[in-house]
Amino acid sequence: MWPPPEPGDVVWGRFPERPRDKPGPKPRPGLVMTVTERQDGIVVGIAYGTSQGLARLSSGEFAIRREANGAAYKLAGLSHDTKFDLRRVIDLPWDEAFFSVPPDARHGQAPKLGTLHPSMMKAVLAAAGREC
Repeated sequence: MWPPPEPGDVVWGRFPERPRDKPGPKPRPGLVMTVTERQDGIVVGIAYGTSQGLARLSSGEFAIRREANGAAYKLAGLSHDTKFDLRRVIDLPWDEAFFSVPPDARHGQAPKLGTLHPSMMKAVLAAAGREC
């Protein structure tokens, strides 16, 4: 098994649809918001990431774009402009059912794509409804 992620890591996983206990059909990036160690294993709070609908950001969303956020895009390990929805955070077990090694495994044989760049904190706080 992999070492646990840290809040701010961008990971590769299958965000569940319905029912919530089944991995979704398509792997996608997710932003680790929380990491909790429990007796039965590690649980991570993951914010949903997608490359769809980037033309319009809703309340609770922020985007990392290659052209606008070059350093952040690179550090996050993304392959497409991606928005993260902080309204769609779900706790998932840190296991092979929900997470997998990405096609471009820059961080070794682990689900980590990259890390959130400090320059994105203002956007994250705004999406979370908090002030800097």
